[in-house]
Amino acid sequence: MKILVCISHVPDTTSKINFVENNTKLDANGVQFIIGPYDDYALARAIEIKEANPGTTVTVINVGTADTEPTIRKALAIGADDAVRINAEPADSFFVASHIANYAKDKNFDLILMGRESIDFNGGVVHSMVGELLGITSLSPVMKLELDGNKAKLAKEIEGGKEYVEAALPLVLGCQEPIAEWKIPNMRGIMSARTKPLQVLEATIVNSGVQLTAFELPPAKGAVKMVSADNVAELVSLLKNEAKVL
Repeated sequence: MKILVCISHVPDTTSKINFVENNTKLDANGVQFIIGPYDDYALARAIEIKEANPGTTVTVINVGTADTEPTIRKALAIGADDAVRINAEPADSFFVASHIANYAKDKNFDLILMGRESIDFNGGVVHSMVGELLGITSLSPVMKLELDGNKAKLAKEIEGGKEYVEAALPLVLGCQEPIAEWKIPNMRGIMSARTKPLQVLEATIVNSGVQLTAFELPPAKGAVKMVSADNVAELVSLLKNEAKVL
């Protein structure tokens, strides 16, 4: 079995985010970058499948510049066999999906796993784009993945509950917890990651039609308003007129 895991290089959730160049670019100074948390779940499940099925190989792929290589090496330390970096700034979802699909189109992967979304742009569309570009089924968000021969048995999150699905391989899946538990690289894995192959491929030209104009931080949180437990009318009014959630 061949598994491709797509990983994103994103700011740690505790990082303070600022923008430069007239709010068109992330200020990376002092920002710690990590594997996207949802991608971490996908990678962990891929490694579990590899450990349970001798002969399985796990390749990780990232669309990014050279500064993403420490993140890629961490994925190798966790247990991936080899890695590919598409040498380009990930402009948008279609740009990323196009390069993943272009790499995977002739590799005969049985599974292409990634997180349900990255935590920087939160688009949640790369898996479906990759599936469409490759002409294979894509499903997300997947909470459980079990293999039975050439079939996958899946549990998906849907509004109000779960949906259980069986689908034939190959598949593109967007993963989330609790599909697996995150894995922490051990010293042996860290040392072996230094010598595992990391192939760098140049990007192809993709006209996505998307143009970034500016980033904007969310508004600062306001002060907490306390409402008496017996004053339901005021609570409803605040939720409707100020919070605008009703």
